[in-house]
Amino acid sequence: MSVGLLLITHGGVGSALLQTALTVLGHQPMAAKLIACQEDCDPDKTLELARATVEDLDRGDGVLVLTDLYGSTPGNIAVRLHEPGRVAVVSGANVPMLVRVFNYYHMSLGELTDKAAGGGRMGIVIASPPEADQPRRPS
Repeated sequence: MSVGLLLITHGGVGSALLQTALTVLGHQPMAAKLIACQEDCDPDKTLELARATVEDLDRGDGVLVLTDLYGSTPGNIAVRLHEPGRVAVVSGANVPMLVRVFNYYHMSLGELTDKAAGGGRMGIVIASPPEADQPRRPS
């Protein structure tokens, strides 16, 4: 399997997420590209760029698109790329989500989409000191 990864985020958010995940892992196991939407970005031109980037990343197994904030300009651009079976979109990008995607890069697009969402959710815990109760997940 060779699913491509596209991050579409606000400003430097995607770059920081990607760099952090790669630092944690020590390598980049799959093709990944980033589109950073600045405050003054033209959504139509950015969508054109995103479509071209999806074409470049898709080697036959599809592209997973991660975005930071659903309903925002980057999120809306990402959603417009969605094509069942070819381009999947997950919102709420965070470091645990990216690490999970990179760890399971060999999976199919559908499986990787589920892993991304699960990694994002499982990475959110209400933390406490080690001597206190175990961390708990928010409800």
